[in-house]
Amino acid sequence: MNILSKSIFFLLFLTSCSSFQKKHSSKIVYQSKNLIITQITPNIFQHTSFLHSDSFGNVPCNGMIVYDSNEMAVFDTPANDVSSRELIKWMRNSLDGEITVVIPTHFHDDCIGGLNVFHEHNIPSMVYFKTIAIAKEKQLLVPQERFGNHLKLTVGKEIILINFFGEGHTKDNIVAYVPAKKLLFGGCLIKELNAGKGNLEDANEQDWAQTVQLIKDTYPDIKKVIPGHGTVGNQQLLDYTINLFNKK
Repeated sequence: MNILSKSIFFLLFLTSCSSFQKKHSSKIVYQSKNLIITQITPNIFQHTSFLHSDSFGNVPCNGMIVYDSNEMAVFDTPANDVSSRELIKWMRNSLDGEITVVIPTHFHDDCIGGLNVFHEHNIPSMVYFKTIAIAKEKQLLVPQERFGNHLKLTVGKEIILINFFGEGHTKDNIVAYVPAKKLLFGGCLIKELNAGKGNLEDANEQDWAQTVQLIKDTYPDIKKVIPGHGTVGNQQLLDYTINLFNKK
């Protein structure tokens, strides 16, 4: 191969790499003072709202949107009514389809804080059965439908596996896995890299690491992980969370 050929090959290689990075990198598609929406894959988005906490300040809280074939599912509501209205408006204006369900992953405000707004818009809610029991016990707004330890949800042609693997952040924390994308929405059960243990008020620290290990064993092909708070990562987030709660 002569020098000219090598140069052309190198330029083509760089162009190909650049296109690959642009195609596969996350990008913010909407941002306001109340809400940030980030595209993680062509049909999966992360929504981030903000919850004021006396203990932790203004905390960014992540949820997930899965969109396929004119159907949309939301995992965790934004933290409040204002952000929830904004999210629903963006979804209906920017994604051509029907919001078929909202699934909070546990009973805390960063998952159900805007649930009333979804009900006002006639968007059905569905949760793990323990979440309904806790919501009733704590006199919170009660989601409408329940499921057991496992649920296979179809959004358009996209399959989402929703499971309760055990206690950790709360007694009712569930996770959602999109097999075709090898993507896990871990919610508050999964920590971002270098995070502390966070809110332990309703936690089971003894079981937390074992619960996350079971997720890792069940889904060994995970490539992307959306935590409840912080930056999207990969399986390192599972390992970090396991190590964090294995420490004595």
